[in-house]
Amino acid sequence: MTRKSERLAAITRRTAIGAIAAPWVSLRAAAQISANSLFVHYPGGRGLGQGKRVVLISGDEEYRSEEALPQLGKILSHRHGFACTVLFAIDPRDGVINPETTDNIPGLETLRQADLMIVATRFRNLPDEQMREIDAYVHSGRPILGLRTATHAFNFPADSPSAYKHYSWNHKGEWPGGFGKQVLGETWVSHHGHHAVQSTRGRAASGAERLPMLRGCEDIWGPSDVYTAAPPADATLLVMGEVLTGMNPTDPPVAEYVVTRGGKQISTRPNQPMMPITWIREFTGRSGKKARVFTTTMGAATDLESEGTRRMIVNGALWAVGMERRIPRRTNVDLVGDYQPTPFGFGKYRRGLRPSDFA
Repeated sequence: MTRKSERLAAITRRTAIGAIAAPWVSLRAAAQISANSLFVHYPGGRGLGQGKRVVLISGDEEYRSEEALPQLGKILSHRHGFACTVLFAIDPRDGVINPETTDNIPGLETLRQADLMIVATRFRNLPDEQMREIDAYVHSGRPILGLRTATHAFNFPADSPSAYKHYSWNHKGEWPGGFGKQVLGETWVSHHGHHAVQSTRGRAASGAERLPMLRGCEDIWGPSDVYTAAPPADATLLVMGEVLTGMNPTDPPVAEYVVTRGGKQISTRPNQPMMPITWIREFTGRSGKKARVFTTTMGAATDLESEGTRRMIVNGALWAVGMERRIPRRTNVDLVGDYQPTPFGFGKYRRGLRPSDFA
């Protein structure tokens, strides 16, 4: 075993102990987070989600999932009673959150007791002992909610010895497109809008206006751009992404703009047609049980500043765990605590944070 493997094994053992020591139902658990904890827990309580356990998995270099998922976990916990555990990409050398550490997300053992898995990772190359926990959950028939870069959640080299390299976003074998394509319904394709220049307005897909997942979602917007996406025929489209001319919710939609590709200028009309940005489907794994899957290519930390976007995601979580008939007209998605997310971009994450900083 290499020194790196030894560090990962040690950090996983500590996490397993922590998972046992941090009870899902303790009302004081959040206040008891220690400085060296490797994940953060928000206790459950009264609400629609009482008795339900959610594991939120962060780990991307660009869209600040390490900030978005703690806020989402707080909303699900404080506003709706779900018990939420948020996992992070952790640097094994010092135990701090480092989204550029692509091969370590401790705490995945908590998936064994989870009722919902929320994923917002990007191009992870996790060791088999961690992927084993994800794989067991994926094939269990329990629901999954994928945010933004979850369509390309994993990235294993073609010559990887991993037993789970078929999860890779670009896998060509028995699971083409990997976890993103096979489970969520799409893998990474391209940016459809002009990245970091054109933002996204969500428009209800035809026939989806009255679905419970979109109740109260009149204002779906985010500064992250639209992805190119073609969900499978078995998916039900919920929201289409209208490309706006700028990075403000009041900006008008793009009619036409010119991009340069391969040295050639190409005129494009990105809203003809619009790309789907939110959809639902079912995935049947080895257990033979059908899992509900909710996918949206929105979900950057800055996207959660939009009330409509937060409500769409929380409603999606309620639908995923089978509570669509109990989704209210306007689900409470008020922010919990001070939330000033870091703008997206590579290398822009806040250094030195630990999971306990989000307690």
